[in-house]
Amino acid sequence: QVQLVESGGGLVQPGDSLRLSCAASGFALDDYAIAWFRQAPGKEREGVSCFSSGAGDTYYVDAVQGRFTISGDNAKNTVYLQMNSLKPEDTAVYYCAASNRVSTCRGMGVISVITGWYDTWGQGTQVTVSS
Repeated sequence: QVQLVESGGGLVQPGDSLRLSCAASGFALDDYAIAWFRQAPGKEREGVSCFSSGAGDTYYVDAVQGRFTISGDNAKNTVYLQMNSLKPEDTAVYYCAASNRVSTCRGMGVISVITGWYDTWGQGTQVTVSS
């Protein structure tokens, strides 16, 4: 059974850092792309970043480029999202999702973080950035 479990969310102040984890089971990271999405209250779910272990590449949307870093640990079958210099507008529920239809994050660009490409989702973890 393909399953994703997020962890690492919390309440932080502007400028702080958090690291989210997405633990995968039932499949190997090499065979899937993993992306992070977020959804703020009253807004649509939006893509944040994509990681492809098989292609060895990543993609970030402009809003997080230079602040967030996505990485994976194949031995732990886990993908991480390191979030630095957090801003209040980063407040949202963060979800990770898996796709076996996204072959390369960098090559597909913004398409790699479209929700319709992803079939398996985690339950989400809340990130709140507030002073």
